[in-house]
Order: sequence, then C-alpha cells, then structure tokens
Amino acid sequence: MKFFRLDLLTLLISLFILNGCKNEGTVGLGINSSTQLTGSLIDTATVVVNTLADVGFNPTTGTPTDSIVTSGLTKTPLGYFQDPVLGTTESNIAVALNLPGLTAYTLPTGTIVIDSAVLALKYADGFYGDSLTSKFKVNVYQLKTRPLNKAYYNTTVWPYDNTNLLGTRSFFAHTHDSIKIYNIISGAPDTLVKVAPQLRIPINKNFINQILFTASSEQLASNTVFLNNVKGLYLTMDKSGMQGAGGTFMFNLTDSLNVYYRTINGTTIDTASVSLPLSTSSHAAQVKQTPSNAVLTELANANTGARNVIYLQGLAGLKAKISFPYLKNILTAVGSRIVINRAELVVTPMPGSTIPFVAQPKLTLYQYDITHTPEELQDAAGSDPRSGGISTFGGYYNQALRSYHFVVTGYIQDLMDGKTVDYGTYLAPVDTTNKSTVDINPTPQTAGRTIAIGTITDKASPYYSSRIKLNIIYTKLNK
Repeated sequence: MKFFRLDLLTLLISLFILNGCKNEGTVGLGINSSTQLTGSLIDTATVVVNTLADVGFNPTTGTPTDSIVTSGLTKTPLGYFQDPVLGTTESNIAVALNLPGLTAYTLPTGTIVIDSAVLALKYADGFYGDSLTSKFKVNVYQLKTRPLNKAYYNTTVWPYDNTNLLGTRSFFAHTHDSIKIYNIISGAPDTLVKVAPQLRIPINKNFINQILFTASSEQLASNTVFLNNVKGLYLTMDKSGMQGAGGTFMFNLTDSLNVYYRTINGTTIDTASVSLPLSTSSHAAQVKQTPSNAVLTELANANTGARNVIYLQGLAGLKAKISFPYLKNILTAVGSRIVINRAELVVTPMPGSTIPFVAQPKLTLYQYDITHTPEELQDAAGSDPRSGGISTFGGYYNQALRSYHFVVTGYIQDLMDGKTVDYGTYLAPVDTTNKSTVDINPTPQTAGRTIAIGTITDKASPYYSSRIKLNIIYTKLNK
C-alpha cells in the first residue's frame, strides 16, 4: 500500500505541473512580430570547382613540380595501380635493416645451417585497387644508399642493385586473412601459431650468410657499422609479373627479416630463429604518378572556370579547389541580413565510378590563410565555439546516400558577413586513421580515389540533381 500512495502522489504532482503549462506562450521569451524569423532553404547556391595537383604537376607533361615527405610514415605505400581513368601510380619502399636487437650480435656456437629466411610485412589498413582478380608480384633488392632518419620525399630516387634479386613473391590481395606459421622454439618442439595478415617474402639464404653469419666481426660488433655496410632493402612491384589493374598496399614496417636456422654441435642439432628488424624511422616511399590524358585536361583548365568533373586521388595526387562566388548575391535576393542555421556541402561520386574501385572512404575540406598555408575551416576548428567537432563536420563517404557531406555553417556565415576572406578552399583525400581531429595536409598514407560530379548548370543533364551543392538553411530577420 505504501508504494500505491507514492505513485498516486507522483501522479498528482505531474498533473499540477502540466496544468500550469497550458499556455505555451508563457514559456520562454515572447515573440515580437517585428523581428519574427522565417526559415528558408537554398539548394542552388553555385559552387565552382576545379581539379588541381595535390603537391604539384606540370599540366602539360604530368611531371611533378613539387613533393611531399614520405619518410618515417606510420603507413607506407607499396604497389602498382593502373587506374583506367586517372592513370598509373607506382609506390616503392626503401628501408634500413638492423642487427638483431639493434646491438652487437654474437654468433651461435656450432655449425650454422640456414633453413629459410622470410621478410614478414604485416598489412596496415588501406589497400586500394583490385583485390578480386589482380595478381601481384613483389621483388626485393639491396639498396646502394642507406636510408637515414631524416626527411625524404616522394620524388627521391633510391639506387639499388638490380642485378641481384634477393627475394620475390607472387600473391593476391588477401589483406584481412590471418595465416598460420611455425613458431621456432630453441630446445623445444616447434609449434603452429596463427599470425596477423601479412606478406611473407622468401629471402636468399646466401644474402643472410653474407651479411650475418659469415660477416666480419667489425660488422657484427656495431649496429651503425652494419647499417652502413648493408644499406637496406628496396621493395618494388614486378610489373611484368603482375596481372590485372593491380593496387596499392599499406605496411607499417614494424617488422623483421626472420631467419630460421639449425646449429649442429657434435651430435646435437637444435632449431632456432633470429630476427633482423626493419627500421621504424629510417624508411621512405618513392611514389611515381603518371596522369591520364583526362587528368591532364583538367589540370590544364584549372583556371578557366567551373568544370563538370572532380578528380580526387590519394598518395597526394589530386585535390579540388572550391569557390562560392555568388554568396553575397543571396543577401541581395533575400533583401535583408540572414542568419545561417545550417550550411552543408554535398559531393556525389559520378554514377558508375565506384565500381569496381570503391569511393575514397574519407575526404577533408580546408582553407588557405593569407600565406597559402592550410588551416581548418571554422566548423572543423576546436577553437571555434561553432564547431561540432570531427563527427559533426563530416567527410566520410555515406554508402546509403552515396555522397559526402560537410557541415560548413560557420565558414559560410563568415564569408557572407565578410569576416573571413576566401584565399582558397580545398577538397582532398585523407586517411581514416585519425578519429579526433580534422586532417588538412596532403598525405601519402591513403591510396583511394573519387571521381565526383562537378559544376553542372544544364538542368537537362542527367547529373544535374547530383551536382556538387551547397545547401543553406537560413532565417531572415524582418526589421
């Protein structure tokens, strides 16, 4: 009975409160008809868009005129991708090779017999290309120049000994399939274990003997001497041994060249292994991009007015410049000052362009300051109170809507009010790894591409409804 009385009391209090709120006009501020707000939508704000090279290409020859740092990356690209629309991209890796433990190495006692040597490279997220039908082939060579812990660029040319093939492997793009290998345990039976998805390249045993087991005592006494003498490894795709369009893989290079061997001491035979770590800081990617004629046409027309197609390419290949030349005309058309409730930029891939190569998972939108240095838009900057953060700002490809959406309310309001100057607004591919802030710099750590619909003014065009759009919802101040 106690609980019944409590419920009844709660009901009576609720009825009293609701009765006190019958006149909804008494809640909050009253409405002054002279300043009443009316909401409207503009979905036809003109957007001018042009394709540009992300780090710089000669629009006639397609040769690079600028470069980007590709050393010490968290994810390093390796691949060969023949994009039927954008052209060819080749990515090679140069990486230093260390002594076991990065310190002086003591040879095992007894006679050493190498059973196998394997360069194990764990896949990082970010493969882009043909994972269904393409067959890949990678070759490993010895570098002639040691990579150092310093800045190298995508245009850096790495000399290597192409007369001595250290290892090769044909494979398919199974970047999410774990595999089983034998774990070698000294003095105990070997065990079969499951390991993360990885590319395992067999390496010539003579090379291992030369640099490790039969090397001079001076080379084994110092990791610096070892690095200077051995130089490192150069990984490149064997284009003649590939089938299909290919693709680009990502590796984190926190891996090793693993050597499996036996030691024979009289009648005692034991199996063991030793790992030569790849350098996590002294490695770099060499990226070569050969633009198609279609891309060269867009680059040559980057300053000739709006274009009806947008090419966006990873590995710091292609970006787009966006401008909103008629924003202030909206104020004239409306007849008064407006407050923007929401402004959203919508970018839609060209129909058919996402098969068989999917749309780039994530794009970014940023602006130039007066010195042409990239900076966040107001809606992406944590220092701006109008920013809703990365989750609100957007940029991810929406599979259901088949488009990208960016919330740019603060930026568009400031442009219309003259509080900011448009020194350049840019749309570009970025990696999906960063979940906390909005990336604004060119990156070689994503390899995807998007072919999107640009500025379409012909209403009879089948692409008109899917053109790049700036949708603005605003309220008009009636004074």
